[in-house]
Amino acid sequence: MDKDIFLNVLKERILILDGGMGTMVQGFKLTEKDYRGEQFAGWASDLKGNNDLLCITRPDVIKSIHRQYLDAGADIFATNTFNANAVSMEDYGMQGQVRNINLAAGKLAREVADGFMAEHPGRTIFVAGSVGPTNKTASMSPDVSDPAYRAVTYMDLYDAYKEQVDALVDGGVDIILFETTFDTLNVKAGLEAAETVLKEKGKDLPIMLSLTLSAQGGRTFSGQTLRAFLASVQHANIVSVGLNCSFGAADMKPYLVELAKHAPYYISAYPNAGLPNSFGSYDETPEKMAVHVKPFIDEGLVNILGGCCGTTPAHIAKYPELIRGAKPHVPASKPGCLWLSGLELLEVKPDNNFVNVGERCNVAGSRKFLRLIKEENYEEALTIARKQVEDGAQVIDINMDDGMLDAVKEMTTFLNLIASEPDISRVPVMIDSSKWEVIEKGLMCVQGKSIVNSISLKEGEEVFLRHAARIKQLGAATVVMAFDEKGQADTFERKIEICGRAYRLLREKVDFDPNGIIFDPNVLAIATGMEEHDRYGLDFIRAVEWIKKNLPGAKVSGGVSNLSFSFRGNNYVREAMHSVFLYHAIGKGMDMGIVNPSSSVLYEDIEPSFRILLEDVILARRPEAAEELIAYAQELHVRAQEGGEEKLEIWREYPLKERLEYALVKGIGDHLEEDLQEALKVYPRAVDIIDGPLMSGMNKVGELFGIGKMFLPQVVKTARTMKKAVAILQPAIEAEKISSDSAKAGKVLFATVKGDVHDIGKNIVSIVLACNNYEVIDLGVMVPADVIVKKAMEEKPDLVCLSGLITPSLEEMVHVADEMQKAGLSIPIMVGGATTSKLHTAIKIAPHYDYPVIHVQDASQNPLIAAKLLNPDTRDAYVDRLNSEYEALRASIDKKKEILVSLAEARANCPKTDWASYNPVVPAQSGVQVIPSLPLEEIIPYIHWSFFFSAWKLNGRFSEIAQIHGCDTCRAAWLAEFPEADRAKASEAVRLYEDAVKLLDCLVEMKAEYCKAVYGFFPANSDGDNIRIGDVLLPVLRQQAKKEEGVYKSLADYVMPISGGRTDYVGVFVVTAGVGVESLKERFEQEGDTYHSMLLQTLTDRLAEATAEYLHEKVRKEYWGYAPDESLSVSDLYKVKYQGIRPAVGYPSLPDQLLNDTLDRLLDMSRIGVRLTENGAMYPTATISGLYIAHPDSQYFMIGPIDEEQMKDYACRRNLSETEVRKLLNKNISN
Repeated sequence: MDKDIFLNVLKERILILDGGMGTMVQGFKLTEKDYRGEQFAGWASDLKGNNDLLCITRPDVIKSIHRQYLDAGADIFATNTFNANAVSMEDYGMQGQVRNINLAAGKLAREVADGFMAEHPGRTIFVAGSVGPTNKTASMSPDVSDPAYRAVTYMDLYDAYKEQVDALVDGGVDIILFETTFDTLNVKAGLEAAETVLKEKGKDLPIMLSLTLSAQGGRTFSGQTLRAFLASVQHANIVSVGLNCSFGAADMKPYLVELAKHAPYYISAYPNAGLPNSFGSYDETPEKMAVHVKPFIDEGLVNILGGCCGTTPAHIAKYPELIRGAKPHVPASKPGCLWLSGLELLEVKPDNNFVNVGERCNVAGSRKFLRLIKEENYEEALTIARKQVEDGAQVIDINMDDGMLDAVKEMTTFLNLIASEPDISRVPVMIDSSKWEVIEKGLMCVQGKSIVNSISLKEGEEVFLRHAARIKQLGAATVVMAFDEKGQADTFERKIEICGRAYRLLREKVDFDPNGIIFDPNVLAIATGMEEHDRYGLDFIRAVEWIKKNLPGAKVSGGVSNLSFSFRGNNYVREAMHSVFLYHAIGKGMDMGIVNPSSSVLYEDIEPSFRILLEDVILARRPEAAEELIAYAQELHVRAQEGGEEKLEIWREYPLKERLEYALVKGIGDHLEEDLQEALKVYPRAVDIIDGPLMSGMNKVGELFGIGKMFLPQVVKTARTMKKAVAILQPAIEAEKISSDSAKAGKVLFATVKGDVHDIGKNIVSIVLACNNYEVIDLGVMVPADVIVKKAMEEKPDLVCLSGLITPSLEEMVHVADEMQKAGLSIPIMVGGATTSKLHTAIKIAPHYDYPVIHVQDASQNPLIAAKLLNPDTRDAYVDRLNSEYEALRASIDKKKEILVSLAEARANCPKTDWASYNPVVPAQSGVQVIPSLPLEEIIPYIHWSFFFSAWKLNGRFSEIAQIHGCDTCRAAWLAEFPEADRAKASEAVRLYEDAVKLLDCLVEMKAEYCKAVYGFFPANSDGDNIRIGDVLLPVLRQQAKKEEGVYKSLADYVMPISGGRTDYVGVFVVTAGVGVESLKERFEQEGDTYHSMLLQTLTDRLAEATAEYLHEKVRKEYWGYAPDESLSVSDLYKVKYQGIRPAVGYPSLPDQLLNDTLDRLLDMSRIGVRLTENGAMYPTATISGLYIAHPDSQYFMIGPIDEEQMKDYACRRNLSETEVRKLLNKNISN
């Protein structure tokens, strides 16, 4: 069908694209035989899953799917060829069938479309040839040990795509659709291949392009932002760009808004039917999806709307009504400036003033870089690139032209390595070479829009135009040197002659985007002693002005360091010359230049008389000025040595006070000894150093943490540095017999309340407050109320902070508040911990104390709240607001109160189980088993890293790094997924993870025996809401909150009733990862290494959970053996895909912490070094206890609120007083 028809329809209305092909194929439940058909009956490998092959072996299925989508209202439907390319078909050994599959698919689709249009004369149907991304990536390495390696090259992809597109076009498709693009370099190869095929066949089919984004980061899987991607494909002749897969419509919308705002194309969107559930299926109904898709239409975001994974004709059938009468999206205007990109977009426009092109990755200009490349020391070579970006380079120039190097190999290797470093690859590259092969191969390595440096008319117009056309085809901008057949332009007249001629050729013969033409009118050396060189600087600046006035859109660049070539070795003079030259050249319109981004000489800082002299030379104002500059430079010969030595870290040149502050903020302890020794000579007393620069640094840390610019791991490292500093100063402090409390912001008393041994949250908050200059008094864990009150009366702190993790701690906090009230104290109380909440604080704790009781959820809030409470100007207003919030919470509690059914009704409506047909599996082991030590290397793979990061107040999403750690390329792509604002936090998460892995490796190496277990299997039966385990009765609770389904669960429901007369079984377990860890933790503390102490604690908590997961798997498959054939990944275990459950004591279905006493009677926890507190908390804290239940219907659930009747019933069954039970079930008892 004619392209103009398609474009005209797009202008008039929104078009509907079909939905998921794979989803529909699954519904046919095809067998291996279906996939093979007669033609491939004897094929050597399995073919089931090769959906594209069905175009040959089961065309009836594919035709049926196409037809269903057309009946649903689709205007465009895609061929069944998503994986029909040689790269993907290699999995089935079917590379030789690629053309046959695509040809069959195209013809089949054409037949369906034509048949449908014949039946429905008013409908216009377009067939889109589906071209998937292949299953390999050209931008990333699959080999963790070799980030420069690529499993597929640009030319491999070009050949594969060309074969596929050629067959699709011959099959009769109307559109070429590149979809689910995850790597821009892949699709650039595809776009070139498609345009080549269409040119060879004399056809002009529209090309659609759709990309998929990684999770919620808004970037492609290869790391590019949406706008960077648009820059990368800007050269291609595409009709539409859009998004598919990745998200459901609701989550896709913000990225669609961004795309629609900036893309100068029609916009397509075909989201998934929501997000996949734990079984990989999609649950979003057609009705629900229609609600999420409607804003795309109402807000004018789309021209083409369809569905991806999980969508069916039923979903698509909702679209015709939605789009009726709707106005299609109007494409954005084309950018009026040069777009370049790495992982991020760089716009070259006057507003940006000047673009710095880093010059140090050039073997011809940097001896160090050349040496590193020759030695293949790429890691250090990358640090040079990274340093330039850190210093402000917006583009990195890379040159490998050296007679002793294989320039093609080194260029491709280095570009591939850069791609694995997101902090470098975020900026575009300039591929710099005098060898055309190096340039062309280099362009085939970069997914972004780069710059070629350079082409010229030196070899004549034919070569010049051929190279320019190829650069355009590969999607790059180019530097054009002012060089022609006669040689280099050295005068103003020759510069504008060559640039004007080149511009006309590029525009008229190649249709090269004027914004991508970057002229280099040749920066040449001045002040050489030769009079004819004196005007070189001025002539360049005049040429800049002429180009900007006469060659619309063209940019100007130059190699600035050439100007000062005569002054090699004298860095100050060179940098000053560059600064003055750029000041005037930029003023005339120079857009970019190859410079040293770390140059420290500013135009305004140059001594006025010297600056005038430099201007006289550069602007050729006085003939004698060049000689004067040479003489001046010779007077500065001492500085000529600067260039030969590595500079110290710049902060080491700061004044003493600033060095100490910097060391604290950055957590750098390497130079503390020397700096503090120097400080002791400057400050009157050692305590003045602490109260001065060190506290100044810590205050800065507190400020940065409070506004989210520092993260907990950094804060802990800072505290470690502070401890080290204080330890160094301690002898001097002792000698002075002076305490350092003169400058404290306040005094805070910390305690984990009686019965609770968990202290990590308390430790985090104490560190944060210490970093905000508060004196911290830490009473530790298991602190009785009377001790807290006594210490508060002695120390008179400004705040008392109470921490607790287990449920009984909530009641203990009430007790502490009561005791503080009785003692007549008026100190504000802060409470925090996993089980605490603002609601609980308002209802249960605050009424017991006449003074402020504040719930703090996040450590970063503590300093802010403390400051408000301790400041007389803000205290009253803060307390009034807090009281108002609490009153509102108390008033609203009745409105929000859940409706509870009676205990009798709940018991009458328990889950119904067919016990008659259930045959319990007899455990393979009997009695109690003790595992005195589990190898850490077996446990570590079961660590759930999400909770590790959460413990450090970092997003659990950072746990993804555990799957990609060690692979620079994948780590680069992962970091690139995050918005700019979150990338620092993501980088810190990487460092935290690396530190955690190192510590785990150390524990493995020292053969730490921290992980232990004791477990047993016992005959068991349920008896009402009790479970009889052997001779022990274990009472459990039942849900009472009213539920729509009318079913109320108890753990007893999953154990065979005693009335059945048969025996069931229940397992009991305790695992720990904390026995023996104290000695190492104490060592860290003694060394002042708070960071590693906390790291060890958070890791042992995770190891305990991992041990529980590991042991449960062993139980299911071996020790009990009720699921011997189970084969699940660790990820599947997290998703609870296994049979049976392991409810833990203190968790939602077993909230009574004191049940640990019952488990202790069954197992004797002391066998593995675990002991209990009076409230049932286990020590070490990295310990988990619970039950094993095997019934296939068993599932995890929350008990939720219970009424007074069940509380009293439970107290009776537990043989406890109602007061004791209220304390144990504080969070469950409905008020």
